[in-house]
Amino acid sequence: MARIELRNVSVEFPIYNVSARSFKKSLLRLATGGAISKNDHQQLVIRSLNNISLALQHGDRIGLIGHNGAGKSTFLRLLATIYEPTKGNLSIEGHISSILNLTQGIESECTGYENIIIRGSLLGISRKQIKEQIEEISELTGLGDYLAMPVRTYSLGMMVRLAFAISTSIKPDILLIDEVFNAGDADFMQKAVKKINSLLVQSSIVVMASHSDQIIREFCNKVLLLEGGKVKYFGDVEQAIALYRHKS
Repeated sequence: MARIELRNVSVEFPIYNVSARSFKKSLLRLATGGAISKNDHQQLVIRSLNNISLALQHGDRIGLIGHNGAGKSTFLRLLATIYEPTKGNLSIEGHISSILNLTQGIESECTGYENIIIRGSLLGISRKQIKEQIEEISELTGLGDYLAMPVRTYSLGMMVRLAFAISTSIKPDILLIDEVFNAGDADFMQKAVKKINSLLVQSSIVVMASHSDQIIREFCNKVLLLEGGKVKYFGDVEQAIALYRHKS
């Protein structure tokens, strides 16, 4: 079974060519939302995540909430192993699939069908598996004959449909989602909700960031509230939402 454990984890990003004057620190704090301090080498850093310790286990459906700059995207990218901890230890057991930047990796000069193969391969899906699933993926996109056309002819909404259909064709142990429900029209949203529900059943652990209380209540059984890169609250859904909205 899948498991994630963070022990005193921090993620810091160095700031180059900036002095430590207070007014510049204030400007950076407003722009990034992270805490600004000095690391062990006396270099200015933005501490996007600060000393986080928690454990996620099989059956956890975690809603990730907090204001912009609270550390939500950094937390998801940490779990996706895009970022590494600057301090502390991160232990992950299980295959991870992330739906973080839907259109990243889409090749504009290739057709929709070609992108299904390319992106599927990047997600670790074999060509045999892609061929077996291509009809299902194509149907989910709702793009019809457009799949035979170059992606550069697509609207942004069409690109999102294509990328979502490919990204959700996997069967992960750990599923990471970042605001996927904010993209696309009503028809896409309906399909997205149905597909995510299917993935929730198949996945051992799910972590999803959303600004929608409705989405959090519908899909999650716990909530992690981040504030300034720190854990403000981790636990009951309703209590976390109430705490967040009270602070808002």
